[in-house]
Amino acid sequence: MGVALIGPLAERAHLDFTVHMLGHVLLGMLGPLLLVLAAPVTLALRVLPVHAARPLGKLLSSNPLAVLTNPFVAGALNIGGLWVLYRTGIYSTMHSATWVHVLVHAHVLIAGYLFTFAVLGGPDPAPHRFSPPWRALALVLAIAAHNILAKTLYGYPPEGVPAEQARSGAELMYYAGAPVEIALISLTCWSWLLKGRPEPRATPLEPYTGFSKSHAG
Repeated sequence: MGVALIGPLAERAHLDFTVHMLGHVLLGMLGPLLLVLAAPVTLALRVLPVHAARPLGKLLSSNPLAVLTNPFVAGALNIGGLWVLYRTGIYSTMHSATWVHVLVHAHVLIAGYLFTFAVLGGPDPAPHRFSPPWRALALVLAIAAHNILAKTLYGYPPEGVPAEQARSGAELMYYAGAPVEIALISLTCWSWLLKGRPEPRATPLEPYTGFSKSHAG
């Protein structure tokens, strides 16, 4: 994620759509996957004192977070945001307005993290976790929308992007994103591979180590 935000690659992304798309894969797909698997909330709950951890636990159980971690809502924010970015004038604007540039990168990272967490349902505590079939459906729909977007970029470049760069960037978006998508599919289906094994009950203040807790709603 740091490589996508700071340094030569980030600077080159302003001029080259292909490099920009590499940054998208790192910041919006691979980075969020590795970050979710690192279980930062579990780490925070373990190291924070009880009086500081309880508000974090309440946040995990809150209704707003239940909406944001709904895999279909998170998918709409994640993939829908990319459609808005590339199919409107926002992409060209972000290179001339610093605040738009910052907001776009923040959205890509946060939306990517929320979606990855929502479809995996862990390993951090996830009180609002959906059942595996619903998470798998949300993932399949998101992958389809992501790949359709890549194909539209190949044929219809964003405003101000040369056709050659658009084609190579679209191919990078499609093929470089595939390994991350395969990893997400494998991890989402992990609960079916462990079917029948007992799993611990997760609470907001207790680390969760499985992936298959069904949504209680």
